[in-house]
Amino acid sequence: MPARERSFRIEAIILRHSDWGEADRILTLFSLEMGKLRALAKGVRKLRSRKAGHLEPFTRASLQLARARDLPIITQAETLDAHMPLREELLMPTYAALVVELLDRFTYEEGENRGLYRLLANTLSRLSAGHNPDLVLQFYELRLLDLVGFRPHLFHCANCGREILAQNQFFSAERGGVLCPDCGRGIPGVRPVSVNALKYMRHFQRSNYSEASKALITTAVYREIENLLQDYVTYHLERNLNTPSFLRWARSACQVQNSD
Repeated sequence: MPARERSFRIEAIILRHSDWGEADRILTLFSLEMGKLRALAKGVRKLRSRKAGHLEPFTRASLQLARARDLPIITQAETLDAHMPLREELLMPTYAALVVELLDRFTYEEGENRGLYRLLANTLSRLSAGHNPDLVLQFYELRLLDLVGFRPHLFHCANCGREILAQNQFFSAERGGVLCPDCGRGIPGVRPVSVNALKYMRHFQRSNYSEASKALITTAVYREIENLLQDYVTYHLERNLNTPSFLRWARSACQVQNSD
């Protein structure tokens, strides 16, 4: 094998890691150049490891990898953005964990996807910069669903195709989006969706982040959108996510702490 093929450099975000052997870790990465992949970080759990601090979850890093029989081995690591605010208290790390879990569940090791990489990098940067985490997360979820091929129908009835009017509607994960009152009424498993929740979901779906971030949304509407998107995601993944229940607990814990 020519020398130039024995190693390669990528820009990647660390999604998660698991311990391997006595001192190593297997990392799941999402990279700009190769999409999702796994790599081995040898000796990274040793106290004197120089790479350990560059390979924590949510970190964006420049990595040099050497090809091996099974997993590529990380030989060099340099932090590009540590996203330190995502490690400093309870709530922001939980939002970041949900962002990462959503991408991890919806993707496979199937090659380059620069759109997904940029979405992930921008979303972690926005959370780290202190943007409204609910807005950041819900904008991210709708963009992610677009990029992985599960864009929900929000402008026309997912059943009859009629244009959705500015009034309360219904939402069906199974049918792929919003149902008009005539189609949605009385169908098992269909949820009501308020005109305000639908308005902002549509706004997020068709706007860039700069435009979306100008929206003034109440907490009640954020929670309604959150529940609708969670149902939609769960239906398409055919499994529950781990982070949403912990996010609800973290919010409650922070509210109690702030009231003391």
